[in-house]
Amino acid sequence: MPMLLIQGSYVVKGTQPDGDTIHFTPANPSEWDLVGGLGGRRVQHSATGQATLRLDAIDALETHYGPDRVHQPLRFAHAARDELLTRLGFTDVQRQDETVTASTPDAAPGFILTRGSDVHGRCVALAGSGAPPGTSGLEIDVDESVLRMTVNHHMVAAGLAYPTFYRSLFTSLRAELATVARQARESGQGLWPSDVTTTGAKITGLSSLTEDIVMLPKLFRRLVDYLGLGNGSLACFPAFLAGVQDRYSILSTGERRAGLQHVVEITDGQTLKMTHPAEDLIFDEA
Repeated sequence: MPMLLIQGSYVVKGTQPDGDTIHFTPANPSEWDLVGGLGGRRVQHSATGQATLRLDAIDALETHYGPDRVHQPLRFAHAARDELLTRLGFTDVQRQDETVTASTPDAAPGFILTRGSDVHGRCVALAGSGAPPGTSGLEIDVDESVLRMTVNHHMVAAGLAYPTFYRSLFTSLRAELATVARQARESGQGLWPSDVTTTGAKITGLSSLTEDIVMLPKLFRRLVDYLGLGNGSLACFPAFLAGVQDRYSILSTGERRAGLQHVVEITDGQTLKMTHPAEDLIFDEA
């Protein structure tokens, strides 16, 4: 899979990193222009080149979602965040609430591999630490061996992030991440012993989502948005999902769908589960 390699540094001071989002500054900020050329969207960045990365193909539990800064169970949300920072080379990270006030070092060298940015102007990337596997500003072929060098792969293998696939990711890389996700689940790594995405959980209100229930973050976000409308029952949740119209394919059946209501099952009005694991779905880019 050809991807643009950019060498630079990760920066966390003054930001709110989580398990799948961090800031990055290229050694040559003009290389952001190459990303816009690949994906048709420009990466939003500061005058010094600092931009937000969305780590490709993974989704970690939320530490501060939406205007009300709603979180998922923080034991796993913070574990993912802390592992990401450690893996990228940061130690002694100091915080006030979720904002980093100091770290060692101030900036950690690394590289990213990307094919574009998302609708929010974030660069969608595989991220690695240390020396890059190629020349900055040029495309390289990213195979499974290169993928294993990235923190994206590590977070899934450690059971600290869910695999969440979009169509831009090549089949071979998706298959590698699906394999390590299943291995992490079967061996009880990280969040998997607590995950109820496909086994089901009773939704008794927002606090059950923030304090107790470990589930796929995409489904959590849809539930938070739905409950925020004042709904106390899940009776209308399928209709809400139909309105949101997440578009995706189900790998095991080959079906193309619009709306997560096709893979969400609700019983007794309050108990919810997904009928397919995360790695069986491929989402369209928004």
